[in-house]
Formats: sequence, structure tokens, C-alpha cells
Amino acid sequence: MSLPLCDERPGPNLRQERGQREVFCGLTGIVWLHRKIQDAFFLVVGSRTCAHLIQSAAGVMIFAEPRFATAIIEERDLAGLADIDTELDRVVSRLIERRPDIKMLFLVGSCPSEVIKLDLSRAAQRLSQTLMPQVRVLSYSGSGIETTFTQGEDACLAALVAQCPQMPEQAAPSLLVVGALADAVEDQFRRYFEQMGLTRVDFLPARHAADMPAIGPKTRFLLAQPFLSDTARALEERGAIHIPALFPLGVEGTEAWLRAAAKVFDVGEQVFQDTIASAIARAQASLHRAREKLAGRSLFFFPDSQLEVPIARFLSRELGMELTEIGVPYLHRRHLAAELDLLPDHVQIVEGQDVELQLDRCRAIKPDLTVCGLGLANPLEAEGFTTKWSIELVFTPVQGFEQAADLAELFTRPLMRRELLEV
Repeated sequence: MSLPLCDERPGPNLRQERGQREVFCGLTGIVWLHRKIQDAFFLVVGSRTCAHLIQSAAGVMIFAEPRFATAIIEERDLAGLADIDTELDRVVSRLIERRPDIKMLFLVGSCPSEVIKLDLSRAAQRLSQTLMPQVRVLSYSGSGIETTFTQGEDACLAALVAQCPQMPEQAAPSLLVVGALADAVEDQFRRYFEQMGLTRVDFLPARHAADMPAIGPKTRFLLAQPFLSDTARALEERGAIHIPALFPLGVEGTEAWLRAAAKVFDVGEQVFQDTIASAIARAQASLHRAREKLAGRSLFFFPDSQLEVPIARFLSRELGMELTEIGVPYLHRRHLAAELDLLPDHVQIVEGQDVELQLDRCRAIKPDLTVCGLGLANPLEAEGFTTKWSIELVFTPVQGFEQAADLAELFTRPLMRRELLEV
């Protein structure tokens, strides 16, 4: 059933939909988080299916030594023949002995019923007391029951916020960029902020466990990802203040995102322009070829990553694509208010999903390009649709001026592939 949203602000058409969903599991977030926090380890407490999912998603080679694993719940655990807490302690002890480089250990819950019954937060506290100061142990849920696969990162960062040190009262105001970014993107943003004169800038998550930022009432934070609602709430509970902004996708989004921080920290307009002018010129020039291929093409989003709204804004305003329907797993209206204001009034935004109804609408619209999860892509391709895997939008560095053309290419590539196949 479709339910109207209570939203008095004029703008795009918004409605809710409830039914069967097609989304990836939140455990998938481990694939990019374990690369970001370089001395952390992610131990999934789950089934063999969980282990196969993570290994498949990460493309782990046989000789790799990844910083994640699965503590598999065996049949004897399910039958109550083993003390699961004792088993978990044994697995963690063996892991730390084998990997003394681990400084932070995440216990990641999954969706089997026996795992849901476990109190992993208490297990994390118990293990942390035993292993500190060598290893800090945290827990969060990566269950597939959550909204969508990016919620895994949100849950992880929210758990991190609770463990970040308190900012001293006498400290100067600082900027915190929140969201897992590729190291190259983080370095670019840090360079822009330094050129503006902002030297007290931290990133969450930090690259090392010991470098997690101090948080307090003088923290001002920018979200780099739109799916971090729990993390933002945890930061605000610590006294940090959110800086509303577009998300740093495309030229327009990146400029507005940087400008929001510059305004809060009283950066002069001339200094701001001197910092970004050459990068904007390069980015706009790099988008020219993509605009020629995408302008006028129709686009349909199935809900998957929660990146749908800011990416739709980028594709519509900077590349001239025609938006039909934007499906979103969950719409955080406060964080996305500026994005929603820039979408065409006629575009339909659907929060939630009834996959059969959305498939019917997609078939009726026959868009030039369909953005969807892996579970829908192959069936739609078999029906003659051109698809873009939404999970690539999370795995690929797409934020910032330098990555604007890379983001655009993710959408030109499937169309070019279709044209080659039709020749």
C-alpha cells in the first residue's frame, strides 16, 4: 500500500511504499570499512552464508590476509550444546594471538535468530576489559533486517562515536568530516580545508584506531554520506553541531559542501574562490563528454544505497538526464532537505519499496538507464533494460571535484556497453 508523506514543503512528489524489498545485507559495509581503518578487524558472528557473502563481495583471493572473518555459529551452538560466550572468547583469543597488529576489534552481529539473541555489546565490554589497552572491542549490527546495506557503515560509525574521547572544554572549534572516504579523496578534502586556513580538521573514521577524533560541543560536522542518520544522532548527543549542506557529489554538490564549512568557520569569499577555482574548472571540463552522452536520457532508481537523491540531483542538473522515479530505502528529510529542493517538482520519489509494483512502473516507463541492486540487474538486463549496479556507487571513490568525471562515467559506461552489443 502507498501512503502519502506528511511534508508541507513544496517540491518533488514524495510517498511511502511498503512491501517486499530487494536490498543487500549490512554486512557488506565491512568490505570498505576494513580498508579504511587500517588496524581494525571485523569479526562477523553469523552463519556460513554470512562468510560466503563477505568473501564473495570482497573478492578475497586465496592468498589474501583480510582483516575480517566469520565466527560461524555451528549446529551444536544452535542446539544449546555449547556456551556461545565461551566459544566467542576462544575465537577472539586465537585471533588476537595470530594477529597482534589488531588495535580495534568489531563484533558484527548478523540476522540468524540465535545471533540476534546474543548480547554482543556485553560481550564486547567483557572482551575489551580483558584485552585493553592492546585492543579495544566494539560491537554493532550488520543484520540484513536493517534498512539497506549502507546501514552497516552507519551502525559501525555510531558505535565508534560512543568510544571517541571527549573534547577538552578549552579546545578551539574543530571540523569533523563524517563518512568513510577513500584515502585519496580524504587527502584532497584536507588539502582544500588547509588552503582555506582550517587546520583543526578530523575525519571519522580515522585511518588508525588511536587517531579517532575528540568530540564535544565545539565540534562542527559535515556528513560525507547521506545514510549516516544514526551516526549524526550519536554526534549530536555528544554536543556536536551538524552543518547542513549538499553532499559532495559532482561540481555543484562539492562546492556547496565546502562552502557550508567555509561559512561556519568565517573563511573569506576570495580565499574560498582561490581555493576551489582551478578544481572547478578542471571538473567542469571533464564532465563535457559525459554530458554529451547522458543529456536527455531517462533514468529510474530502485532503492538500494541511500545515495539515490544526491546522485539524481547531480545527473539531472549537471548532466541533463531526465529523472522518472527515485526509489530510496529511507529518506532522512532534514539531512536531504537541500538536495530535495534542487530536484524537479515533477519527479516521483518513493521511500521504501514494494518491488513488484516498482518493477511494473519501470517496465511501463522503459527508462534508458535503470539503477538497481545486483538482485534485480540481471533479470532486468534479460528483459532488455540497461542497468547500473548501485553498489558500485559505494565501492568507487566518487566524492569531490576530481572524482566528478569518474562518477559520471559510472552511468555512461552501461549505455556505451548496450550500444556496442546492439551493433
